[in-house]
Amino acid sequence: MKIALITSLMIGWAAACIKHNANPVMAASPDTTATVIQPPLPKDSLTYLALGDSYTIGQSVPVRERYPTQVVTLLRADNMPYNDPDIIAVTGWTTADLLAALPDTAPSSPYHIVSLLIGVNNQYLGLGQSLYRDQFTVLLQRSIRMAGNRPSHVIVLSIPDYSVTPFARGRNRATIAAEIDSFNVINREISLAYQVRYIDVTGESRKAASDPSLIAGDSLHFSGKEYAIWAAMMRPLMASIH
Repeated sequence: MKIALITSLMIGWAAACIKHNANPVMAASPDTTATVIQPPLPKDSLTYLALGDSYTIGQSVPVRERYPTQVVTLLRADNMPYNDPDIIAVTGWTTADLLAALPDTAPSSPYHIVSLLIGVNNQYLGLGQSLYRDQFTVLLQRSIRMAGNRPSHVIVLSIPDYSVTPFARGRNRATIAAEIDSFNVINREISLAYQVRYIDVTGESRKAASDPSLIAGDSLHFSGKEYAIWAAMMRPLMASIH
């Protein structure tokens, strides 16, 4: 499994390379759970690549509670032979950071599924929607290429809304929410144009405003319980892709 991990609201194309940031608010919680030994998967097992930022790497939640890991667990329960997900995501990454981490060429063996969730740090840093549109388009093109040039094998997740978290206390929550909505208009339009699959997790994330159990211990990211909701939303889409 290829995993990269760093810090702040933000994945690298590297295998088993884990980095830690000194920021205590953004530092990930260690996964202290026992390793569950899975039975060997068949040779025709399915592969899944998750691209993104802190939400994809599961900042401040155990490995087993990341949404890419949870959806694979659900699919295995449906007797779908998925490998552990490959993850290219780092806390704090913008679209530019993710682009820099991805190779220009497609892998020799395409992934069965590629998911993409990116943009919250573009909004947070005030990088602008025009730049986001251009870079997200290139990221989606590369995602399609890594899925064997099959748009139907790519899933885009909308940007969740951190304005509902304690981290946003004292900030203009309405402005944050409105800006995230505007970035999601862009990624949805591009997704539709490229005929990939799209899942809106933003509405679910906003339920954390009245349910603290959906927020991670760092008061900024979302909890494994929230990621379980996203995984359940992804499950039927991924199960229908052949």
